[in-house]
Amino acid sequence: MALKLGTRGSPLALAQARKVASALESAQRWPAGYVEILPFTTSGDRIQDRPLADVGGKGLWTKELDRALIEGEVHFCVHSMKDVESERPREIHLASVRPRGDMRDRLIGANSIDELPQGAKVGTSSPRRAAQLRSMRPDLQIVPIRGNVETRLKKVEHGEVDATLLASAGLKRLGITGVGTAIPVETLLPAPGQAVIGIECRTDDHMVQSVLSTISNGITFAAINAERAFTRALGGTCHSPVAALAIFDDGQLNFRAQIFSEDGTEIVEDKAIIDCGDEKTPAEMARRMLEKAPASIRSLFHPA
Repeated sequence: MALKLGTRGSPLALAQARKVASALESAQRWPAGYVEILPFTTSGDRIQDRPLADVGGKGLWTKELDRALIEGEVHFCVHSMKDVESERPREIHLASVRPRGDMRDRLIGANSIDELPQGAKVGTSSPRRAAQLRSMRPDLQIVPIRGNVETRLKKVEHGEVDATLLASAGLKRLGITGVGTAIPVETLLPAPGQAVIGIECRTDDHMVQSVLSTISNGITFAAINAERAFTRALGGTCHSPVAALAIFDDGQLNFRAQIFSEDGTEIVEDKAIIDCGDEKTPAEMARRMLEKAPASIRSLFHPA
């Protein structure tokens, strides 16, 4: 019986699904095509005229796939982990993650943020990117922008916006090279889970869990579990500008996090060295950061 893989139908999502299918087929010595890829159109794909934060947030990327998984239409689903809510249904289990890609953002339209013209229009619907840009360059005009990678590139090419930010990992997975300038993570800390492909299955499907575990990367798993523990404790929504990154170094994780006001004028940040598997410390960091945050930031989070 072939395994059925559920995914969004965007070019990037399909590219990631094919990478996962190929890795599984290779690890299990299955013939090419043994994993059947089933694309789904999600609410996030259908709604293109408004920021997702205004119409339901990250759940719009996952709810159709969650339903298909829970009802048994597919055996597992592949996601970009930065688009997956930190609180997931009990019936769904994150079974595997692939090695993390390039977690940097790339600036399209200028060689650096400093080189953007005064008052330049920058297209992004990410509250994190918007707050980070406003923090560094209050003169910039942040313009909501939606659509797949090619659509966003064309908006810059056609002059609808002066620049945009895209994930380096996504561009690479689409085979798009030589575009834009990679911004160091020290300048733009990425979103929690950025550049990580995650694979979910049903919590009670131990056979599929076992198969998926054969292509999982333990270091990446430890890193995103720390990042997701941080965001869970914050109680953030898609309106909440938050950045977090855990990097493995000498057996431990260097963890750094930031939370912003919407306009980027206020920022709280912290960092720690934590053990792999430690989800308590990132959660405590989140609570500590909220305690000392101004009202402009605290109002954007709803911790349990």
